[in-house]
Amino acid sequence: MATATRHEFMPHDALILGGSYAGLSAAMQLVRARRRVLVIDDGRPRNRFAARAHGVLTNDGKPGAEIAAAARLQVAAYSTAAFRMAEAVEVERIEGGFQIGFADGTKTTGRRLLLSHGVEDMTPDIPGVRERWGRTALHCPWCHGYEIGGGPIGVLGRGEHAVQYAAIVAEWGQVTLFMGLDVGLSPEDADLLHRRGVSIEATPIQRLEGEAPKLTGARLTDGRFVELKAIFVGAHVRVASPFAERLGCEMSDTPMGRVIKVDEMQATTQPGVFAAGDLARAASNITLATSDGMIAAHALFRSLIEEETKAAA
Repeated sequence: MATATRHEFMPHDALILGGSYAGLSAAMQLVRARRRVLVIDDGRPRNRFAARAHGVLTNDGKPGAEIAAAARLQVAAYSTAAFRMAEAVEVERIEGGFQIGFADGTKTTGRRLLLSHGVEDMTPDIPGVRERWGRTALHCPWCHGYEIGGGPIGVLGRGEHAVQYAAIVAEWGQVTLFMGLDVGLSPEDADLLHRRGVSIEATPIQRLEGEAPKLTGARLTDGRFVELKAIFVGAHVRVASPFAERLGCEMSDTPMGRVIKVDEMQATTQPGVFAAGDLARAASNITLATSDGMIAAHALFRSLIEEETKAAA
């Protein structure tokens, strides 16, 4: 009975840190199970730089903020849902659950923790990339390739998957792969690029040109100008906060960067801590994030049931 009493003092069954697609998807599942859920968000989703989201069934072409706002309204219709727009600055394990501290000095507690606060894109240090990010400097051809409408497209080679990335982007235009020849191409890679119509430019880009967010092309370090309608930059990310590592969660290294290690049910290596969305997979989008959130919610719910069942025995 002591454990059950402690649960009564916890204001929330689940603390969801990150109120975008994965977090809201998880919240929907949990409030439909009549669980007390607090969704915490600081209003900085990864896709805030993109004008519209694409490839999302029933929401194709809508602004990402509009999709998230509609989801929040639907979750908020349930009486056990609560929201807090605030910056979390600390997360720690306490007896019976977790405590989150906010920038204003206040704190809240909950029995389980779902990390869904996303990742940050680490853009290359090339003048002109950041101010065009999400518009004409992009990372996801599936999300934005169709809208470019064909024509000259750049791909900035980053990492070991640059060749495969360029070969995919070639489906949406005439691709120039900017990649130093010191990297070296295998005969197989060279043949793949040739068959996909990809040309290679070994001279580094000095800056992107055009009235941002519009892109007219890339100025190279030798002074030449390469006309471009858009440039794709292979995603390289970092988890948007250090909370997972501070809690002792293991991380996984991927070609896109370090993400939180989870099992098939989105559970981390720390009991009671779950993770969903971009921060727990190598590559993601809205559809995958919402799926991950649902899976994480089901696993989190089962862990609550197991704990309560043991306490009642």
